[in-house]
Amino acid sequence: MNDAGSVTQSEWECRLKNVLPLFGHRNWIVVADSAYPLQAKAGIETILADADQIDAVSAVLAAITAARHVRANVYIDGELALIDENHAAGIGEYRKQLEALLSGSRVCQLPHDEIINRLDQCAQVFRILIIKTNMTLPYVSVFFELDCGYWNADAEQILREAIQSATKNQ
Repeated sequence: MNDAGSVTQSEWECRLKNVLPLFGHRNWIVVADSAYPLQAKAGIETILADADQIDAVSAVLAAITAARHVRANVYIDGELALIDENHAAGIGEYRKQLEALLSGSRVCQLPHDEIINRLDQCAQVFRILIIKTNMTLPYVSVFFELDCGYWNADAEQILREAIQSATKNQ
């Protein structure tokens, strides 16, 4: 589904449950605020969830944690830390709730445009699911870049070195 379709919370959670087993490393799941744009790339599916942002992030995080085959690299907008409460009432409380929710996760803060550029590049080859919530605060989207749950970067590096060494010895 390329167009935004309005779904109830149970429907978006069902969609997440159905797509997560198909997703693997290099797929993304985004929990976005209500002003997040509908992107035109064919690899990006956007669903509209009448859900609280923190509740949606919690549900996505729980689903990824429960999945044995994937884990997530979490990205948040670097701008979020700099937004003043006078310009966005409630942003401080949101930051506290998000920090508590993501404690224990690897979280990387990058400029919003940099994260969007990564997302656009990945969408050329890999699927992305965007869950658009009813949140009306700026720069609060949470980006989950999926990675392999049973293989890590250290093991991959050791494998690549072994391949390079074996190739040299032939």
